[in-house]
Amino acid sequence: MSERHARFDPAALLAVGTLVALVATAGSLYLSLGLGLVPCELCWYQRILMYPLVVVLGVAAVENRPGVVRTALPLAVPGVAIAAYHSWLQVSQTTCGLGAVSCAQIQYRVFGLTVPNLSLTAFLLVTGLVVAASVKRS
Repeated sequence: MSERHARFDPAALLAVGTLVALVATAGSLYLSLGLGLVPCELCWYQRILMYPLVVVLGVAAVENRPGVVRTALPLAVPGVAIAAYHSWLQVSQTTCGLGAVSCAQIQYRVFGLTVPNLSLTAFLLVTGLVVAASVKRS
């Protein structure tokens, strides 16, 4: 295997992570502003963690700084946990008393996935891409 295929460019991985965060951000804004869906409290927490990742990862990709892992993971990992919990609430149909909109309520599906499922996917992708970019290969 050639070295070109054995190693991924950290800046490219961070750029893909930026794109994932950007699509997640645009998607959440479209659901609330475009479709008029009211976000539940857990959705707000996920947004708070996802939105800054667009800028943080975008700047790191431009500057080729894989060390952004120290800034990005404290946003992405709690996002994974909250989105996983939110997805579990919907699957278990557990009553959630947070906010005006129940966190267990399924308001919209995209390709069969609920909004928290999509959020979980985005946070997992961002986490994996940031970690991959930071790994030093010999």
